[in-house]
Amino acid sequence: MRTRSSMNRAVKTILLFPLLLAGFAILLGAVGLAGFAALDAPSEGIAPEGVLFTVGAGESGAGIARRLEAAGLVRSDLVFQGLLRLRRQQSSLKKGTYRIEAGMRSRDILELLVSGKQALVRVTVPEGHTLRRTADVLAQSGVVDREDFLAAARDLKLLESLGIPAVSAEGYLFPDTYYLPHETSGAEAVRLMVGALRSRMSERLPESLSLDPAELHRRIILASVVEREYRLPEEAPRIAGVFWNRIRIGMALQSCATVVYIITEVQGKKHPEVLYNRDIEIKHPFNTYVNPGLPPAPISNPGMTALEAVFRPEASRYLYFRLLDSRTGRHYFSETLDEHIKAGALAVKGIGGR
Repeated sequence: MRTRSSMNRAVKTILLFPLLLAGFAILLGAVGLAGFAALDAPSEGIAPEGVLFTVGAGESGAGIARRLEAAGLVRSDLVFQGLLRLRRQQSSLKKGTYRIEAGMRSRDILELLVSGKQALVRVTVPEGHTLRRTADVLAQSGVVDREDFLAAARDLKLLESLGIPAVSAEGYLFPDTYYLPHETSGAEAVRLMVGALRSRMSERLPESLSLDPAELHRRIILASVVEREYRLPEEAPRIAGVFWNRIRIGMALQSCATVVYIITEVQGKKHPEVLYNRDIEIKHPFNTYVNPGLPPAPISNPGMTALEAVFRPEASRYLYFRLLDSRTGRHYFSETLDEHIKAGALAVKGIGGR
């Protein structure tokens, strides 16, 4: 028979067993949480400047988790997958390229990929660039495919939807600094740049809103010429005034910039240092020495200085101007041909008027 003391010990053991189990469970939970926290900790493989990571269209959460671990961006793909299941976000990861920064835990990375906040690339398109050179700048940034952009800029349906009465978006691609996500389509880039032009003109040139597309196009063409002619911003309205004076009396525009456009953009040659008689006699629709009026289309993408100059030209009787100082870009303006001839020989301005 059991003694009373042995029975007491048995009772105590029975009573303590649940407590022991609970303590063991707590210990296991603590160990598990500690392990999870360790695996959820920031990876040491992320460079200080961050790492770009791309999520493909239709890619599974498990596949993304494995690539994250393989790239050293998370410590455990299983932990990342566990977070996906726990939050029921297996299908919530958005396509795009993201910048994963040092110090980000698995849960931080998951939140980033779910948010869709992609890494942006700063791209500056200078004033006076042509369509071709704008495409080059975008392509060099690595965010827009050159040929895709050129195709979009010549897509007649897209141009019609944007209210551009032309066969290309030349002249409407506003020169500015843009922040673009990786793999921006050509159409998206064209819409963005044309939208920027419309927005800036609405803000700075409200009188442009009342113009029909044909008249607005005419002014953008002239602004594209002024853009390639002026060097000093304060001279742009005066140069625009000269061109308007010539148009008003039926005089040829005689813009060196239009001849340079033919040489560089049509003939594919280098920018000339000097224009010769054989150059200004080139038979081409864009040559404003041999053809009256404006060229048939813009020759560059003008900035606000040139656009404002065309809409608000300086009133004068000047019909001529000539570059006097190639260092400062200062011009000499005159009313008569004799005075113009005395000012010196023809000089060609730099691309984009800079």
